[in-house]
Amino acid sequence: MGILDIILRGAIDRRIAAYQNDLMTKHVAEVENIYKQMRGWRHDYHNHIQTMKGYRALGLENQIDGYLNSLESDLTSVDTLIKSGNIMVDAILNSKLSLAKSRHILINAKAVMPKNISIAEIDLCVIIGNLLDNAIEACLRIDEAGERFIRVYMDMKRKDLYISITNASGGVTQKQGGKYISGKGENHGFGLMRVDKIVDKYGGYIKRNNEDGAFTSEIMLPL
Repeated sequence: MGILDIILRGAIDRRIAAYQNDLMTKHVAEVENIYKQMRGWRHDYHNHIQTMKGYRALGLENQIDGYLNSLESDLTSVDTLIKSGNIMVDAILNSKLSLAKSRHILINAKAVMPKNISIAEIDLCVIIGNLLDNAIEACLRIDEAGERFIRVYMDMKRKDLYISITNASGGVTQKQGGKYISGKGENHGFGLMRVDKIVDKYGGYIKRNNEDGAFTSEIMLPL
């Protein structure tokens, strides 16, 4: 029994380590994407200044106003996708959705959250992060970029937090033991189990459905 216990603990430790490495890889990709946007703006900043100086030297003040309006519109396009009212939720949603957008996935997202909630931030991060990771991975398995989409909706329903994430699935998602499973291997399945355990921890409800080429996860968490 002692040898079996050691083997089991070793297997669990390796699985957790692989899962953590997978999360770190995703986090690095998200941060790199944000830095890429920032570097792009820094690179263009000098050119924008020179252009406006040129307009002023030529006495084209109206051209400067038009140019500034164009810059404002461009800045809006790289602004945060979500402003829910909760800083932590905004951080995880914007990092994931920014990465999805950079990979040519159509995003439709709305989130309304109270500033303070009773759910631990780490737990909410695990739920949102894993659901969006799976949604992004499912979309990237679709060859046609125009068919990739993710829809996110989060809001309060009375005293419950409602979370709905829908993504293009490109086909029927596999089931095992009556439950949907990830198509990307055991570490990703481990993420889904983490979501289920957290929902159960708060006495919540989770429903998954796959039809018409779209996979949806719906969660209700009592607050």
